[in-house]
Amino acid sequence: MKKVALLFTTLLFLTFSAQKRGKDYSNILKSKNIYEINAFLRDAHPDDPRRSVLKPRVMDFMKDYIKNAAPGDTKVREMQDNLARLKRGPSTRVSFEEMNAMIKQKQILKYQKQLQVGQSAVVYTPSSAQNVYVAASATTKTTKVIADTEASEFNMLMGENPIEHKNKTVKILNSLFDNDPNSKECIVMITNKSDCNIIVRIEGIGNTKYRLPVPAHGDNSIVVEKGDYLFTSLVCGAQYASQKTIQKPLMVALGSSAK
Repeated sequence: MKKVALLFTTLLFLTFSAQKRGKDYSNILKSKNIYEINAFLRDAHPDDPRRSVLKPRVMDFMKDYIKNAAPGDTKVREMQDNLARLKRGPSTRVSFEEMNAMIKQKQILKYQKQLQVGQSAVVYTPSSAQNVYVAASATTKTTKVIADTEASEFNMLMGENPIEHKNKTVKILNSLFDNDPNSKECIVMITNKSDCNIIVRIEGIGNTKYRLPVPAHGDNSIVVEKGDYLFTSLVCGAQYASQKTIQKPLMVALGSSAK
């Protein structure tokens, strides 16, 4: 009898595992179904970056359901239990991967909007050839003046025509949605926290070179071939240089706001 019970339990487990593996969550980010999202959160790997997007979304759905439920609705108790479980869950703390996923989702929405309106949604102040003022050492309490030699180049790079902008936006969106580890390209996002417009130069082997203009207190993205690169930039007159190996999406933050 024990052998029969053991066999039944094993078959039940295998059946459940097969059903679990057979579920298709490829379009889960578009779902507005509480039960479908709950099933994904139950089945998905703890490190799946989609969790960071779907967990707060389903919690909002549950709160809305409870708020608008009719008196005596028997599903309210279930929603409250699930909401409490999600709040207690270990994934409440935002991990580095979850933060990356949230940034990625914001980037997708940003470039989708740009594709719809047919132009860049970036609001920025064009560079001018006027001097950039850079604070000197704390001991002298003086400043030195450095000319902005990249002003015209920055303005030229930001001034894409509609066709160039559309092609670039489509390429970036394709890269944001691409989870294929065998892809030969990936996306690089630069955040500029300084008060100056900058150009980030990304130089690889041979003639592989990219230029990315990034407005002050803004960000910009580019799709590059995977490989080894030297990143350089002038951030408010200060030289930045760093070697980076790009094999997966990369985010780099440069500069800091002036006080």
